[in-house]
Amino acid sequence: MSDQEKPDQPWYQDGLAFTCTMCGKCCTGDPGFVWVTDAEVEAIAAFRKEPAAEVTELYTRKVRGRRTLREKANGDCVFYDRKKGCTVYPVRPPQCRTWPFWESNVESPEAWERTTQVCPGSGQGELIPPEEITRRVKVIKI
Repeated sequence: MSDQEKPDQPWYQDGLAFTCTMCGKCCTGDPGFVWVTDAEVEAIAAFRKEPAAEVTELYTRKVRGRRTLREKANGDCVFYDRKKGCTVYPVRPPQCRTWPFWESNVESPEAWERTTQVCPGSGQGELIPPEEITRRVKVIKI
């Protein structure tokens, strides 16, 4: 049986190309959810030198029993600045750090193709090994 026929091998067994272009498309536009835990909110608060309770109140909201970052009226992430980019980049949530390697984006070649249509860095640049892709997919379920 060849490597390509092994059922335990992901379809992306040769890796996928991705290099972040810092375009901000994953942070702007249509509303969505960026799920955060209390610990992640605390990290953002510490980075911003603000009380965690204040960050929670001002920048997050509860949806479906979970906490998500708020969005601006135009759909942009509350921490995204169109001139500066992500204002909490060093402590951005795992959901942001693992983009585009979410289960929904790599479940099939067709899903990955759809991702490359919306994310200019997907399918371009550095070849990410399958082990790293799988590690990132396991970080958060989207």
